[in-house]
Amino acid sequence: MSESWTLLKLLQWTTGFFREKGIDNPRLDAELLIAEVLGLDRIGVYLNYDRPLVAAELTALKPLIKRRGKREPLQYLLGHTEFWSLDFKVSPAVLIPRGDTEILVDEALSKAADAGDLLDIGTGSGAIALSFAHDKLGWQVTGLDLSSAALEIAAENARCLALDGRCRFMLGDLAQLPEKTFDLVVSNPPYISAAEYRALMPEVRDFEPEQALLAAENGLLCYRQIAGQVQKILKPGGWLLLEIGHRQEQPVTELLAAAGLTEIYCRQDYAGNPRVVAGRRCT
Repeated sequence: MSESWTLLKLLQWTTGFFREKGIDNPRLDAELLIAEVLGLDRIGVYLNYDRPLVAAELTALKPLIKRRGKREPLQYLLGHTEFWSLDFKVSPAVLIPRGDTEILVDEALSKAADAGDLLDIGTGSGAIALSFAHDKLGWQVTGLDLSSAALEIAAENARCLALDGRCRFMLGDLAQLPEKTFDLVVSNPPYISAAEYRALMPEVRDFEPEQALLAAENGLLCYRQIAGQVQKILKPGGWLLLEIGHRQEQPVTELLAAAGLTEIYCRQDYAGNPRVVAGRRCT
């Protein structure tokens, strides 16, 4: 990239490079990456097509373009992503929040009174917990994760969203759940089986944290562990809400029923796939 490059020329070259590498939405990824480095929004990119790029800008962009070409997730390269219309810092220490997980937030909000306590198991970046707290000001929110690096990201997101006064993040796994009960317990736990993990797209399999994705017992281990403790962490009348894989509605429903929960149902995502299984502790 030592020759003269305009923004449009670089955008066209990067789009073609990403397309050759098998990247979905190559034009969008190119626009977002270039916009981030140049300090522009996407409209700014369109309005500056003829702008020549200086050497320092090309130097900053070149390694990022190469890394994306090796299928490193765009969100990690940018250092942040949008979820629930909020901006969240992300790094390879945390799972990248997906739009489908907003279904879990929406269901939690639909169950929430004006005040209460929510536990998010496997909080990662804090996206679920903080999105809920952003919309429910009367609630205290606890996020639990076994990764201290993930909890650092979650805490930073809480500070940036001015939610650190109502959200706390704790180190622990499913054997170390907090010694209290909650009105709502939510989780997007690891639920990918070994066979499914091998078939994941490179961006996920090769870069996102394995411990946040892969689960034993054909993807059901974490659900089984949560269900086994749900009676001691849910208040009477409280709800458990779990994000699931598209083949897991029946086994997860059976686990919640065996744990004594009632009013069990499954909500689909916008593509029509099972996405959230919910159950309630008897009052």
